Amino acid sequence: MEKSFYHYLMKYRDPKLKDDLTFFANAAYDDHSFPKMSSEYHEISNYLELNGPYLPSMAIFDQAWDLYISEKNQK
Repeated sequence: MEKSFYHYLMKYRDPKLKDDLTFFANAAYDDHSFPKMSSEYHEISNYLELNGPYLPSMAIFDQAWDLYISEKNQK
């Protein structure tokens, strides 16, 4: 079964680190409406553009997405 983007992102959660990716993971965890089961770029991107005020830049999402796709392709 394919791991959702949310599930992948959760490996970056950390209460102490302060980098952009960790901030995104922590904020997505606290966002109860985040599309947790999705593996679709456009669905998640659209959601974040409309409902993700915690992301100062969509470039952070793009970076996380690239890491997600890279890991998927290695399997």
